[in-house]
Amino acid sequence: MGFAGLIIIIFIYSLGIFAPVLQTHDYQAIDLSRTQHAPSAENWLGTDRAGRDLYSRVIWGIQTTVIITITTLITGSLLLGVTMGLVAGYFRGWIDAVIMRVGEVISAFPDILLIILLAATLRPRIVNFARDIEDNTGISGLVSSGVVDYIVIGIALLPLTWFGMMRLVRGQVLALREAEYIEAARAMGMSTPKILFRHILPNVVSPVIVAVSFGLGGVALSEVILSFFGLGVQPPRPSLGVMIGDVTARTGSGSVSVLRDHPEQLLAPIIVVWLMIFCWNIVGDALNDVLNPRAR
Repeated sequence: MGFAGLIIIIFIYSLGIFAPVLQTHDYQAIDLSRTQHAPSAENWLGTDRAGRDLYSRVIWGIQTTVIITITTLITGSLLLGVTMGLVAGYFRGWIDAVIMRVGEVISAFPDILLIILLAATLRPRIVNFARDIEDNTGISGLVSSGVVDYIVIGIALLPLTWFGMMRLVRGQVLALREAEYIEAARAMGMSTPKILFRHILPNVVSPVIVAVSFGLGGVALSEVILSFFGLGVQPPRPSLGVMIGDVTARTGSGSVSVLRDHPEQLLAPIIVVWLMIFCWNIVGDALNDVLNPRAR
């Protein structure tokens, strides 16, 4: 099951990575003569109310989720979480106390509310800063390309990703720092950075990999929720959350729900989101069985 889940994840992520090649239409192309069409040979998943091809928009939405998931993972879980976990667990004392108290204060807020608050307050400032850069340097496309949206979402998702990873790594380091081979390395005069990254870090890689595999699904879901509420990726850049919000929030002629008349527009993004979360959990369980001796 873990291998099957990994194959599905690779397939979905490949659709997003190679979206410029795999698209059948321009995701921004509007054709008002083909609005709300059912799936057909020309439009594999149908069209939305503006006549845009849903298949092309779904795979570009997957690309958005892939970019945000990977960048948030690298900056939050790996760089910030692992580094601070190593420092807190190895040095202990006041350094450990400060890092833990800051993390506990942040984690006291409900995750999704904190993410929404950060995204809503940071977006106007970052957008204005990007526009100032465009005006002063002549660089164009910072806002329209979606780079600003990625930065906003990445910063907003940091509280969700770094503290859990930091606590996991810290707990592992607290146990490893008293090991005999660590004491031998200190006695030989090895520097602290070498002890941390050559002897301690390789021994915490296994739980980190398991935690990352479980966390990727949650990060993807958070990005979709932010975009659903209009705080994530902004049009014209497609997002799975925006597509879900478009179907569930708008109404057609005569106040008839689009969701009731055209549910097929909702199925594709919902299924993709569900598959990503479900498969990452399956892969996480499989990795835990392989890498955790106590689970064997």
